[in-house]
Amino acid sequence: MTTVRFHLISALSPAEVMNVLTDFGPTRTEVWPTIDDEHFIVHSRGEGWAEVTEGTEAAWERARYDWDPAGDTVTVTTLDSKVFGPGGGWVFRTTAEPEGTRVDVELTRNPAAVKGKLIAALLPLIGPATLRKGLREPLQAK
Repeated sequence: MTTVRFHLISALSPAEVMNVLTDFGPTRTEVWPTIDDEHFIVHSRGEGWAEVTEGTEAAWERARYDWDPAGDTVTVTTLDSKVFGPGGGWVFRTTAEPEGTRVDVELTRNPAAVKGKLIAALLPLIGPATLRKGLREPLQAK
């Protein structure tokens, strides 16, 4: 397994960051440029959890999101993926800051095939900058 950790500072409040991460409504594909309409399916959801498939033709994953509605952490567990095997996923932790919210991000990938192993090997080198870029717009981060 490969793990990458980084953080960013969002102009949003912690509650707003949590809402962006856990809103699986019809505007999700507009908010998240890394998700297209064809690869966004909400399979089921309840209070503090959702199971969704999201991404693009190049890289999609089916995942379970878990969070405490009054909490500060969203855990995303990969169930299936075009590139990576089950297990791994994302953890987002929010902390209030004077100018908004610090978002600590941890990404763990369990490569299953050759393409996944290659990407996982590159993640520690190029992952933080690339991942920050993908989160910057939805989370209104610097």
